[in-house]
Amino acid sequence: EPPLYDVARAALKYDDASAKLILRLKYAGGSVLVPLLTRWLLQAGKELLEQTDIILPVPLHRWRLLKRRYNQAGLLAQALARSAQLPYWPLALQRTRATESQGHKTKAARLENMRGAFTVPPLWKKKLDGKCVLLIDDVLTSGATVNACAKALREAGAASVHVLTVSRVVHTD
Repeated sequence: EPPLYDVARAALKYDDASAKLILRLKYAGGSVLVPLLTRWLLQAGKELLEQTDIILPVPLHRWRLLKRRYNQAGLLAQALARSAQLPYWPLALQRTRATESQGHKTKAARLENMRGAFTVPPLWKKKLDGKCVLLIDDVLTSGATVNACAKALREAGAASVHVLTVSRVVHTD
């Protein structure tokens, strides 16, 4: 079953070294890493950025955002948009329900966990119509999260959804 996003790129392969960076960014106040990671995203996403109309982060649910105090994808998306001189719309996509951590779930469980978790608020639907959206996240594992985001964005009228992440899990089986 093909993904609902058009293309995905990552700056790094997810391994022990990149995992340390991601975990620091995500849980240890690693916002100091944002400038470095943004440079890597600019390089990895050069072709995607040329086609992009707007940049959006994968949103956190409000309770997780309150607990963590920041959205690492939002920090990256905002810095990338500034560097690429593109619009950054952090409120155009919302996580409508708190989802369980995806960490130890199977691909099927991840897909089910993300089903219906994202929506585009009515105010943003007209603005997204016909746009090429670049969706930013820290890690692409199974693609369940970005696929659910892409579904909501496509239903809102986005013409295309591209995904750019810091790292990507590469399955060798």
